[in-house]
Amino acid sequence: MSGGGTDGPARATATDLGIDPPLALASLSGDADAAWARSGAEYSGVAFLGGIALDAESREAARASVVDRDRSEFLPPDPVAWMEDQLAALADADIRAGVNVRATSADAVGDAAAVCAAHDAVLEVNAHCRQAELCEVGCGETLLRDTDRLCEYVAAASATGADVSVKVRAEVDGVDLPATARAVADAGGDAVHVDAMDSEGVVALVKAAAPDLVVIANNGVRDRRTVREYLAAGADAVSVGRPSDDSRVLARVRDAVGEWTDDTASGRRRRTEASR
Repeated sequence: MSGGGTDGPARATATDLGIDPPLALASLSGDADAAWARSGAEYSGVAFLGGIALDAESREAARASVVDRDRSEFLPPDPVAWMEDQLAALADADIRAGVNVRATSADAVGDAAAVCAAHDAVLEVNAHCRQAELCEVGCGETLLRDTDRLCEYVAAASATGADVSVKVRAEVDGVDLPATARAVADAGGDAVHVDAMDSEGVVALVKAAAPDLVVIANNGVRDRRTVREYLAAGADAVSVGRPSDDSRVLARVRDAVGEWTDDTASGRRRRTEASR
């Protein structure tokens, strides 16, 4: 994805990243694999598999994070081979794939991104998870407080030719999320996937700071009201997380996204006709 010009960065849209319709399935640790992506393909434009821990430190942290908790993790013997297998299984699916990854080094991210590039998939850097075990080794939301290292990850992934997204979280103390988004764009990122928490207004601030990033809004997307709130705020797409295996929720959200897209196109036509 590329953009920009003499008047500043071009405004990116979901279609620039091949997300059509502008609805994403957000990664769910231990659940988001190729079969899960196929089950939501009729509703969504992209599915982010994973998250997958790539190196020894992140894998050990992921393993520890499920102890005595109601959650699961993908912990295959070879994470890169797992990515290859899952992406190959989606080669004929009518949905773009992405893979959400956790790592403690830019080299590991670059290796994973090369696999994504070979499969025309999006590499998504996880700067979102907040489990203590993952944060202690430098994964997840810890990256939001270490913008230089986050940008090293983004640059390493972008250098492979893969499209690059970063999953982030709002309401992290001491983090200026719009400034982080701008840094991600400058490092070669293509998208930012924003878990807005209870701060939906941050979506507009992120898009204003980094118009050349595709902004995917996440958290509480369930129906027409939430879809329209996020898209009206400037999001280019929305994503569904926990209920991504519920076809009733996906159908509602897909209908709402389609309605918004139709309304927006109709509004553009009316403005064009009025200007003649």
